[in-house]
Amino acid sequence: MKIKFWGVRGSIASPGPQTVRYGGNTTCIEVRTDEDDIIILDAGTGIFPLSQSLMTRQPVHANIFITHSHWDHIQGLPFFIPNFVAGNVLRLHGAYDPVSGQGVEQVMSVQLQYSYFPVREAELRGRVEYVTLTPDESVRVGSATITPCLLNHPVINYGYRIESNGKSVFFTGDHEPPYNIYQPGDLEYAEYQHHVNDRDAAIVRGMQGVDVLIIDTSYTAAEYPSKIGWGHGTYASSFDYASRAGAKVLYCTHHEPTRSDDALEAVFRQALVEHPHATGLDIRLAVEGQVYEF
Repeated sequence: MKIKFWGVRGSIASPGPQTVRYGGNTTCIEVRTDEDDIIILDAGTGIFPLSQSLMTRQPVHANIFITHSHWDHIQGLPFFIPNFVAGNVLRLHGAYDPVSGQGVEQVMSVQLQYSYFPVREAELRGRVEYVTLTPDESVRVGSATITPCLLNHPVINYGYRIESNGKSVFFTGDHEPPYNIYQPGDLEYAEYQHHVNDRDAAIVRGMQGVDVLIIDTSYTAAEYPSKIGWGHGTYASSFDYASRAGAKVLYCTHHEPTRSDDALEAVFRQALVEHPHATGLDIRLAVEGQVYEF
C-alpha cells in the first residue's frame, strides 16, 4: 500500500517562503492499494496537483471520500481536472447532513453555482456519482474495504479505515477527542461521561491495530484551552490515540496554518519532550509530497 500527502495544512491554504518544507495546501491524501486501486481522502487545495497527476492515464475513475464539508476539505473539488473531460468518472463519498437534509451531493451543488464558480455541475463533461455513507457500514473500492467511523467535530465528520490485503490506514479528517460538556458538580456530568467514554472507545476500536494512523494534530497543549469546541486535536491526544490503538506509524497532520515550518518543528520537538511515553511510537509530521509505502 502507498500513501501520498498532497495537502497537510488545516483551515486555510498557507503558501509562501515559511511553509515550503511542509507545504501550504489544505488536506488531500492519496492511498493506493497493491492492486493500484486509488482512494482519495478529502479534497482540499492539494487535490488540484493530484488531479494533474491523474490525467497521465485516462479514463480516470476516482473515488473521493470526504470526511466533512468544511471548506478546507472540499475547496479543491471544482478544480478536479478529470471532471472537465468526457469519459472520466468521479464517485464522491460522504455523510448525510441532518441540518440540510441532503446527502453528499450538496458538497458539489453548493460550490458549483455561478455565484461562486464559473462552471455549473450540469456543464461538467465527466460524470459525477454520489454515495452517501452510513457510520460503520463498509464499502468496497477494488481490493479495498473502506469503513466510515463517526468522529467529533462541529459538523458530521467521518474518519475512514482503509483495509486491503492485510494492510490498513485510518484517517481522521478533523477530530477533537470527545469531552464532557458539564462540570463535575453538575447532575448531568456522570451520565454524560458514560456517553463520552462510549464514543471514545468506539473511535479507538475503529483505529485498532492500523499500520498507519493519520490524525488531526492542530494544537499544542497550551493552545488547546482557548480552542475547546473548535473540533481539532492536539499532539497529546494524537499520541494517546496512537498508543491506545496500537498503531505502527503515526502521522500528525492538519498543521496550524499560521505556523511556519520552523515553528512546526519546534512545537513537535517540544511535544515529544512533554510526552515521554510516546517515545516508543513511530511519530512523524506529514509533509506535502511525501510518500510512505508499506
